[in-house]
Amino acid sequence: MATSANPTRADFEALLNEQLGGAGEEGFEGRVVKGTVTAIENGMAVIDVGLKSEGRVNLKEFMRVDDEHGLQVGSEVEVFVDRVENADGEAMLSRDRARREAAWDKLESEFGEGKRVEGRIFGRVKGGFTVDLDGAVAFLPGSQVDIRPVRDVTPLMDMPQPFQILKMDRRRGNIVVSRRAVLEETRAEQRSELIDKLSEGQVIEGVVKNITDYGAFVDLGGIDGLLHVTDMSYKRVNHPSEVINIGDTVTVQIIRINEETQRISLGMKQLESDPWDGVGAKYPVGAKLTGTVTNITEYGAFVELEPGIEGLVHVSEMSWTKKNVHPGKIVSTSQEVEVMVLEVDSEKRRISLGLKQAQRNPWEEFAEKHPIGSKVSGEVKNATEFGLFVGLDGDVDGMVHMSDIAWGISGEDALALHRKGEQVEAIVLDVDTDKERISLGMKQLEKGAPSEAGASGSLRKNEVVTVSVLEVRDGGLEVQVGEDGATGFIKRSDLGRDRDEQRPDRFQVGQKIDAMVIGFDRSKKPNFSIKARQIAEEKEAVAQFGSSDSGASLGDILGEALKKKD
Repeated sequence: MATSANPTRADFEALLNEQLGGAGEEGFEGRVVKGTVTAIENGMAVIDVGLKSEGRVNLKEFMRVDDEHGLQVGSEVEVFVDRVENADGEAMLSRDRARREAAWDKLESEFGEGKRVEGRIFGRVKGGFTVDLDGAVAFLPGSQVDIRPVRDVTPLMDMPQPFQILKMDRRRGNIVVSRRAVLEETRAEQRSELIDKLSEGQVIEGVVKNITDYGAFVDLGGIDGLLHVTDMSYKRVNHPSEVINIGDTVTVQIIRINEETQRISLGMKQLESDPWDGVGAKYPVGAKLTGTVTNITEYGAFVELEPGIEGLVHVSEMSWTKKNVHPGKIVSTSQEVEVMVLEVDSEKRRISLGLKQAQRNPWEEFAEKHPIGSKVSGEVKNATEFGLFVGLDGDVDGMVHMSDIAWGISGEDALALHRKGEQVEAIVLDVDTDKERISLGMKQLEKGAPSEAGASGSLRKNEVVTVSVLEVRDGGLEVQVGEDGATGFIKRSDLGRDRDEQRPDRFQVGQKIDAMVIGFDRSKKPNFSIKARQIAEEKEAVAQFGSSDSGASLGDILGEALKKKD
């Protein structure tokens, strides 16, 4: 007969079903249950969890600190039931699985609340590390170890530290954690606290932590500020390493604090006196100064006048003679040059300088050394369709127009007589310093060419002279005054008033003709006209003998005039 003191097997089964919700012993499997240590033998703990048989768990699964399991008979522990009964009739239990399941429950709760969890880095795997989260194993990617790449993680191994769970999947047993997220959050909190203590304009000391091409990062005691290269000094700084080094303690001023991004901009030059103060009085327009070329660009060169004061020599102000040339072919970095101040803008901190203005105008120098009519020589630099360019003293060029190359031939034929690189001689006809032009003549050196005196001295405009025909051309006559006087030209249209008279072929070489001087070309060669002489004589006759309205014919008037002349 069954009693409460001696329950039957059926009573025990009923109690068991009640505990497991009617699932029987199979309801134990896959669950964490409490059990009691009944014995410790052969490195195993014998645990009774209320099943038909007891289970055994290796004592190593209970060891946490100093290899002590801390168990004794009667100790109550939580274990995971893998199977109710194995082939030996014992329950298969696991302390590690129990701890892992408990850890998952706790981690899921903390993950949902966004809390940090504590763990230990205990192993290295491909792409990162393994972390023990009090029984659950998580993966720590290499990029999530620290804010900056860490070469050696040995000091971080087996050390309790906080982590942030990024992702977890209990079904697959995956947990991804980050140590970097914790550091960034902590750092952000510290930055906010430190920024609250800082203010714009404040002068503070810091240590140079890192140097880049564009500046340096300075540690202000737990928070970094950027010292841009342009704020290091008033003078030109090509690279921050020219001014500071890593580890240097520097005094800086807080220029700006961005509350949103929590970025701090620093400056060193702001603690110095500004060299641009009073720059207008120090460097008046027209002053000649000596400076050093600090930088060369396509549009000009920067010249340092004093530390912190630079001016720009635009490419157009670099040379009188070298046009469309890269500034690097005229000056070089670190070269000392003489310049002239052209313009000063204190507000924009700009000074315009001229390199060529500090030197004499080469065209003015040439005009002084070579007055009009003087003889020069040079190399043909270029031949164009309208003339020759000849290189002269002072690195200037003069141009010989095609009409001033030779007498007696067309300009095109005259151009064909000369080539690039040839040495030639010429006469200076004109120098225009404003337009930077020099006009030369080569044919004026030939025998019979009009002299300065012959062209402008003995001959005068509207004067009638006797000339000899030197050459008959289709376009007119080449003539000469006397035997060794000035030579000139009579155009076809100036050979007579009537069309029949305007035929060059009716004249012969050596024939003498009376013609009027009607002007001079730019080489001071006279131009003659028979037609102009005829018209002038007609006007003179009319004036002397009266108008044709008196009844006398024009022929009668001219006849009387000719008789009187005879």
